[in-house]
Amino acid sequence: MAARLPASLALAAALLGGCAAAPSAAPPATAPAATVPLRLLAINDFHGHLLPPPGGYREADPADPSRSRSIPAGGAAAMASAVRELAAGYPNHVFVAAGDLVGASPLLSALFHDEPTVESLSAMGLAYAAVGNHEFDDGADELLRLQRGGCHPADGCRGPKPFAGAGFQYLAASTVVRATGQTLLPPYAIRRFDGVPVAFVGLTLKGTPQIVSPGGVAGLEFRDEAETVNALVPELQRQGVQAIVVLLHEGGEADGGRDGCDDLRGTITRIVPRLHPAVDVVVSGHTHRAYVCRVDGRLVTSGDRYGTLVTAIDLELDRASGEVLRSQARNVVVDTRRFAPDAGQTALIAAYERLAAPLAKRVVGTIAASLTREPDDSGESVLGRVVADAQLDATRAAGAQLALTNPGGLRSPILKPADGRVRYEDVFEAQPFGNRLVTMTISGAQLAALLEQQFAGERPRVLQASRGLRYEWDATRPPGARLLPGSLTLDGQPVTPGQPVRLTVNSYLAEGGDRFPMLRDGRERVVGIGDADALADYLGRHPGLQPPQDARAVRRR
Repeated sequence: MAARLPASLALAAALLGGCAAAPSAAPPATAPAATVPLRLLAINDFHGHLLPPPGGYREADPADPSRSRSIPAGGAAAMASAVRELAAGYPNHVFVAAGDLVGASPLLSALFHDEPTVESLSAMGLAYAAVGNHEFDDGADELLRLQRGGCHPADGCRGPKPFAGAGFQYLAASTVVRATGQTLLPPYAIRRFDGVPVAFVGLTLKGTPQIVSPGGVAGLEFRDEAETVNALVPELQRQGVQAIVVLLHEGGEADGGRDGCDDLRGTITRIVPRLHPAVDVVVSGHTHRAYVCRVDGRLVTSGDRYGTLVTAIDLELDRASGEVLRSQARNVVVDTRRFAPDAGQTALIAAYERLAAPLAKRVVGTIAASLTREPDDSGESVLGRVVADAQLDATRAAGAQLALTNPGGLRSPILKPADGRVRYEDVFEAQPFGNRLVTMTISGAQLAALLEQQFAGERPRVLQASRGLRYEWDATRPPGARLLPGSLTLDGQPVTPGQPVRLTVNSYLAEGGDRFPMLRDGRERVVGIGDADALADYLGRHPGLQPPQDARAVRRR
């Protein structure tokens, strides 16, 4: 190694020049790459499924597309490992969600007011989430508690430690508090990746008031999704944002498998084309479907439900302009055989399972076969018939002659285990909303109008009926006239327009939910037990229950 010159001599040598060689120039600094890669990891409609859902992820069998196959998938422990693995090697990554993280949850989460789910997703590193309609099941104040933390106002702190609130930020650009005109939660968040800003905008479907109990959305306004985003674009661009990701709790359906997009249909097709051209990616949800689409050049994704899929979205950002140059996505199955359970999630789940066990593991009855929720051609399911029969039996003392329940309230089948024993947690997973039964008097004419209302709109919502009711309907007839004249009978007798009928429904329907406003007019109301308890009691009174096969709604064409 050559000796270093004293500073004074070095300076003199430089000034005199002489015969000494000029020092070599320092190597140029490496210029930053012209683009910044960013990986988004997205989920939607988790619904508190800390444990893998029954049936896992179902898709067409590649060996025989006419058949379906089930892949064991989901659960927080496997999902945490999937998120970690999919983020590895991507210094710029972010984990986001498109709403309905909580609500309609299995007992393990619902018993603790979904605090376990919030803690689980926070531990996974979730950053931003749209607010879904089910986040309003227990009202805006409860949503704010889940965001900010604190004990439940009625039940206190039930968990193994004080509830600190979400480690992620809920975003609600289209949900406005009427009294203030301000959004209930922040409308968007901006995060920089290697200096490039990216905005995340959260949206709740405009139709939330039609599918949530009135008390859950009291004082709130749900604005048009596209108009909300478009109004924010100039504000975001003034802050230097050119890359915009929308987290939208609304969706559609498509064919072609989990990464396909054949025949995209549904509400999302009326929202995305109206979005400002500056929007680059839409992470959607609500419909519990899987797809990867291009709509007007922008990427639109959805990842099924219950944590069975994680959507990996890769963006290439232009460092100079901040624009998204390229985007692509794929849905990754959270296969429990591939992704080893995360130790932290396993411990969190075990702690709550110990607290929930006395209620969750209680055997309530036995069944001879699985109670499935797949509808037949008429729109009925085995589980729907059993639930409606249970609700009728539970309210006979209130004079009930008939029970109707909404198919959207039936969230999971009750699968027959080897010993046939059904536990309370199975019943609650099938009916997780905590609704009470309401018996009311309506007229025969109102009953007929109620049944006609089932077929209004794009997606018929065939109410599940108890034994004794029978009617016929024809899908080829115009809306409002699909009930075949003279076919409506109750206990074998024709139902006349002026005849009083004692009807039992759950409290959600009784308040006009699922677009059945006529039920608000029901008279002589009697409020009964919870819907899950009614089913548990019914199974206890009918050991070895055989699924009923008698048709109540009969589709003729």
